[in-house]
Parts: sequence; C-alpha cells; structure tokens
Amino acid sequence: MSLADNTQNVSEDQTLQSFGYQQEFKRELRRFASFAIGFSFISITTGIFTTYGAVLNWGGPLGVWTWPIVIVGQLFVALIFASLASRMPLAGYSYQWMSRLANPKIGWLIGWVSFIFLIVDVVAVDYAVAATVIPSLFNYTETSQNAWLVTGIVIIIQMMLIIFSTLWSTRINSIAVGTEIIGIVGLTILLVIVGAARSLLNVNHLFSTGVVSSTGYFNLGTLTSTGPFMLSFLLGAFTIVGFEAAANLAEETKEAHSVVPFAMWSSVVLSGVVGFAFLVALDLASGDIKALSASSTPVANIVTQTLGIVVGDIFLVVVTFSIFACGLVIFITTTRLVWAMSRDERFPGYQLFRQVHVRTGTPLAATLFAGLLIEVVLAVFAGLGIFANQTSPLNYLFSAATLLPAIIYLATVILYASARHKLPPARGFSLGAFEVPIIILALVWLLFELAIFRDASFAEPWIYSLIMFGFGMIYFVWLLVTRPKVLSTPPQEGGEPDTIGTRG
Repeated sequence: MSLADNTQNVSEDQTLQSFGYQQEFKRELRRFASFAIGFSFISITTGIFTTYGAVLNWGGPLGVWTWPIVIVGQLFVALIFASLASRMPLAGYSYQWMSRLANPKIGWLIGWVSFIFLIVDVVAVDYAVAATVIPSLFNYTETSQNAWLVTGIVIIIQMMLIIFSTLWSTRINSIAVGTEIIGIVGLTILLVIVGAARSLLNVNHLFSTGVVSSTGYFNLGTLTSTGPFMLSFLLGAFTIVGFEAAANLAEETKEAHSVVPFAMWSSVVLSGVVGFAFLVALDLASGDIKALSASSTPVANIVTQTLGIVVGDIFLVVVTFSIFACGLVIFITTTRLVWAMSRDERFPGYQLFRQVHVRTGTPLAATLFAGLLIEVVLAVFAGLGIFANQTSPLNYLFSAATLLPAIIYLATVILYASARHKLPPARGFSLGAFEVPIIILALVWLLFELAIFRDASFAEPWIYSLIMFGFGMIYFVWLLVTRPKVLSTPPQEGGEPDTIGTRG
C-alpha cells in the first residue's frame, strides 16, 4: 500500500468541482475528528457492552476468539473503502461510489440500503443505552415503556446537537472517543491487576463454552441454522461496522483524500486491538459464567464484582457517554446521506432536504426528517409491541444493523473488483500491489459473514430489511417512470443545488 499523493496541486474545491459540485459545507474537521467519527461509530464500548452477554449464550466465553478473525476481515473491507474514499471524497459515500463504478440506478439502490441501515442503527444504539446502561446507572427496573421513552429523548437531544453545529457535535464525539480509549484501556489493566491480586482470574474461562454444549460446537450448521462458534462471529460483526462513516463527512474534512482513508483503517485496527484485550480481561474475570449468561448487563457485573461499585458506576458513566456519541455519529452520517442523495434530486422531498441552513451550516430539514423517521422505527420495534412476546427487541435491532452493512460491503467490494478501472487516479492512498489479494480476502470474509444470517433466528431482521427496501423500490419505480433522466445520468448532472435558504 502507498500513501503517496500524486495530485498534490489539486485543491479540495477543484476536486469537488471535478465531480460537478460546489463546496457547501465548511471544512472544519481535521485528522483526529475524522478518525473519531469512524472509531465512535464502531464504538467497542457499545458493541461489547451490549453483545457480550449474547455471545455468552451463543458460544460461551470461547466465542471471543472469533474477534481477531472479524477484525482482519473487516480491515480488508476498510482498505478497499479507503481506496474509494481517496479517489472520490464525497458525501454520500457508497451511493456516490456505486453510481460511478456501475450506474446511478445501482448507486441509488445501495444508497437506499445504506439509509435504512443507518436509521435502524441509530435506534439500536440509542435503545441499548436506554435499556441496559441507564437503568443500571440509576438503579431502576427497565421496562419496554421506559426504554422507549428514554430512547426517544436521547434521539431528540442528538438531533438538536446536529442541527446546532456539526463542529460542536464532532467535538463532543472527539471527547467521547478520548474518554472511551482511556477508560477501556485503564479498565482492562485494572481488571487484570486487581483480579490477579484478589485471585479472581480464571484462565480456563478463555477456552470454556460456558452454558453452551461443547457437542457440535464448531459445526457450521445446516441450511437454516448456524453452529455456536460461527454464531459467535456476530460479537465482532455487530461492533466493527461504520468505519466508513468518516467518508460521509468528506466534504467537511480538510485534506479528505488522505485523512479519511487513514481514519477508516486506523479506527478498525485500534478498535480491534483494544477491544480484544478488553474481551480477554472480561473472560478472565468472568467468575460465575452461568449467572453472567442470565444477566442483561454481564460486563457491568464483572467490573463491579472485581473492582467495586464505585469503579463500576464510573464505568457506566463512560459507557453512557460513549454510546450516546456513537448514536450521535450515526445520526450525523444519516443526515449527510439524505442530503447527498437530495443534492442529486434522488431522494423524496429533495427540494427541501438538499438545503444547507445559512446560520448553522447544517442540513436542517434533512436532520429533522431523519429524526422523525428514527422515532417511527423506534415505535415500530419497541413501542408498538411487534416483538412483545420476545424478551427484548435489542437483539433484532443489532441483527438488522449487522446484516445491512454486510450487504452494502459485499456489493461495494464486488463492484470495486469489477469496475475499479473507471476510478479517478489514486490520491493520498493506494492499495498498490496488494489490491487483488485484499479484494479476494474481503470477498471471502463477507460471504462467510452473510452466511451466518441464514439462521432462522434472524427472520425479523430480514423482514425489516425487505419491508424498508420495498418502500424504497416504490419511489425508485416512480422515479424511473416520471423522471427517468434523474437515474440515467451521472450524479453531477442531476441538478443544481437549491440556493434558497442555503449557503454555498
């Protein structure tokens, strides 16, 4: 791979103009802020806190050993996305890339899948903090009603922050990333040191299947079922997604052609290393595995029983802040995708949603729309009792938020492999001689990951995905019939930005 910049004399404005666009956002984001967007979207705190209990029941403590494999697989994907971002640093990421690698119709379909993924992911992350973390922190019993209410309030707070200022939203996120890294690294060290001093560590737990039978543990499963070890891959697959979010703010990032690619792959690497160390520490200090497997907050239980209530409460505060920032970044990413598709007249209500507010410098209408739809999806999953006979909608939310990006990643890698000759010259980042091996390994990994979702327990995430995709297809067909030119020309020919109430 190469980090050489072979077009140093081309300005960011000229790059944007070469794709047919004018600069409409302020370029305020620098290297750490861009990295923080990818790292916070991944959010190892969010992923591990909310799914460690699930993996104890899927594959036991032994299941954490799937994590390094996931990191390597997702790193291959991140490197391909980094190559795309360096050549096309545009808001709308996969939508923009696919429109140029294939055609605007394929780009629109991938853009819509990205949109429905981001919407459900905001709900999943915010519901996680409302259903598992805040009740433990404030010592009250979680119910579906209060979890729904708290999630709705969190969404409104995030929406107001995004409307007010992108700069301040990303500053809050950068602070959260700093506290998350320091908190998780410090907690990992404390768990090992204090656990060893108190003779609470058990190395055997690293190789225990816990409450899961060891019979057929490594079985790949059948056409409609997945084996325990294979199912455990979802621990990492749930977590290591969203590294590409930095690309969706490329038009607000300085030196985006080199900064955004670095943000992508480095956020995966750091999340992988820190996250695995934390998982090993949790396994070592896990104590009563059977009791933890029945708990809704096993990570908090391990921290409290090893380090005490005070440290446990401090950890919950860090977790709350980290998960809030994770949801905030996903929400921001959603608004930029809506705005980017509206800029090309390819999103319902594009006349309104493509506007950038003069005073705040944010896509206000797109943010309000995304917030409203997020609240609707929350109501469908949690408020209307669609899964009332299940223990919690959280697993279904996270499953949908893992299935959809896997589909997006696979489609993107396939089109990159088949049409990369259409891309502009590399700028700031290149895969070089490693390109073909990385493509092959990324494809192998993504096909394996998608195979996990053949398990019958993932019927509801598939249903959500198909229903939301169906809504998009209605609009897609309407565009084909009434405005065929919009989906037959490159994005830069889709229309001029609306200047009323916008800046640019």
